[in-house]
Parts: sequence; C-alpha cells; structure tokens
Amino acid sequence: MTMPLPDFLVIGAPKAGTTALHAALREHPGLYLPPVKEPKFFLTDGPPPDRGGPGDQQTYREHVWRRADYEALFAAAPPGAARGEATPFYLYDLDAQRRIHAAIPHARLIAILRDPVERAHSNWTHLWSAGLEPIGDVVRACAAEERRVAAGWAHFWHYVRLGRYGEQLAHLFTLFPREQVLVFRYRDLVDRPAHTLDRICAFLGVEQGLLTEAPRENVTAHPDAGGRHLLLAAALRALARTGRALPYGLARALTEPVEHLLQRRSAARRPLTWEQRQQLIPRFADDIELLQRVTGEDFGDWVRPRERSGGQVGVRPDGQRQARNGRPVIG
Repeated sequence: MTMPLPDFLVIGAPKAGTTALHAALREHPGLYLPPVKEPKFFLTDGPPPDRGGPGDQQTYREHVWRRADYEALFAAAPPGAARGEATPFYLYDLDAQRRIHAAIPHARLIAILRDPVERAHSNWTHLWSAGLEPIGDVVRACAAEERRVAAGWAHFWHYVRLGRYGEQLAHLFTLFPREQVLVFRYRDLVDRPAHTLDRICAFLGVEQGLLTEAPRENVTAHPDAGGRHLLLAAALRALARTGRALPYGLARALTEPVEHLLQRRSAARRPLTWEQRQQLIPRFADDIELLQRVTGEDFGDWVRPRERSGGQVGVRPDGQRQARNGRPVIG
C-alpha cells in the first residue's frame, strides 16, 4: 500500500537555520516531521553517487533514497497532521525541484535565505571544524569550488553556488505558483522567532501562537589551524576514505573519536572579516540583483558592510570587533 508523501518541505538553504526550524516545527501538534532531518529523497532517482569529496561517501549512506523507506518516515503521523521534512539542498538542486513537482505538485515549500557570504563562511567553518576541509581560508576554499564541482564533490562543498538564490528561485517559480512558496530571511528567525514561526504556521494552515522560539542548533566551533588540527584532520580524511569499504556503523565508530578530539578546546566560530567579505561579495552580486527582481524585495544590505556576522561577534569595516548581541546562533 502506498503511503502519502509530505504536504510541505523545508527546501533550503543549508546553514540558514533549517535544523533549528525542523526542531521547532516538530513541537507543533498540527504538524508531523520525522526525527530524521535531511532524508534527501528527492536529490536522486536512485542510489546516491559513488564518488565525492572527503567524507561524502559516509554522508551518502544516510540518504533515504528508496521510496518505501521514505514513505515509512511519515507512517507515525497522527491523523490530520500536515506531514513535512527538511532537506536544505532541495532549493539548490534543480533536478530535485523537478522531482518534487512531479511527485507532490501541491506541496508547500519553505525557503530560508541567509546573507550568501555569511552562509558560505558558516558552511566552510562547518567542514573545517569537522576536519574535512583541507583549505584553511574561506576565500581560497571558494576559489577551489569549480574544480571540486567538476570532481563530483557533494552539494555541501558548493559554498558559492548554494548561495545563489536568485537562480534557484527563478527556476522554482517556473514549476510552482508563488503562493505555494514561502521565502523569508534567516535573520527573521533569529531576531523575531515568534513572529516568523507564526508566519510559517499560517502558511501551513495550522494554529498560530504555539511556537515562540527556534532552539539553538548547529553551533560550530573553530579549531585553530595548528599542527594538532592538521594532524587530526588528515587522520579523519584518511579514515573517511577507508570507511567507504566498511559497514556504516563501524565507519562512524572509527571517525567519531577523532571528530571529538578535533572539537575539544576549540574556540568559538571566528567572524568573517571585512576583507574576506569584500573578496567574496562579487561572486554573488549579480545573483542578488536577480533575487531582487524575482522576489520584488530589497536585498541590497547583502552587498554592504556588515555590523555583525551570523549572530556572533561582528567585524566593522574598520576591523574593530563588536560585542556579542546576545542572540542565539542558529544554523
């Protein structure tokens, strides 16, 4: 017997609060999201690829790519609850957009957009902290992106491309009517969580006023680029390569202790500097103009200096560090 597919999807973007949003929406009695975040079902037509960058093979093992397994994720949904899931790569992957439209054309779609430079920096920090990113500078890592894409590295390595939301939404709106797509900013979820969650609940047609905050999720530390980090990171990447031939549970058992060692005594995530931001903004400027035309909204602040960085200590154009703003770090 075929089970119903989701009624709504959180489709993007990575490092823009989707984990926190998934956790918040799971608390609503009128919604059902499975414990598994990012099943990634619509990213492939079958098994995930057999090549990629450091650690990609272990991630591919987590894909829920069989239709029966995907349907089973929603089997425990209470009668009448709206079913949903969060895979933040669906917005970026245009083939995934088409698969979603073919399978569930009436689904409601939620997209969270974060300043693309900050998003890229958070993405790079995540992989650097995990010991998988071999390049210790976000600008140089972004410069290596096209080579990595050509080599088949997974979406999470696409620091720049993931943040080109104008292209992604322009394509999405050729498939879905705009009333089925809710687009909002990451900062809305950070700065005004209750208002933003009410807006999402209204969009999904469930009771408002029940959700007031998005929990703190995915806060990334920043190991120093010293000999200890380089040694442990090299060991972890070697274990990841070896783990391709091992059962998933055994591979994780080998890599997790090294990951914990990498995180031990790590400093808080370092803010993006203005100099780095200046070098990265041109990679997004044309797409931000497209995004403004597609949405009718102003995103001009994304090409200007930042007074804060991702809710943490910010850096002004003069290089002076700002005090913490007291907001939780989400995404």
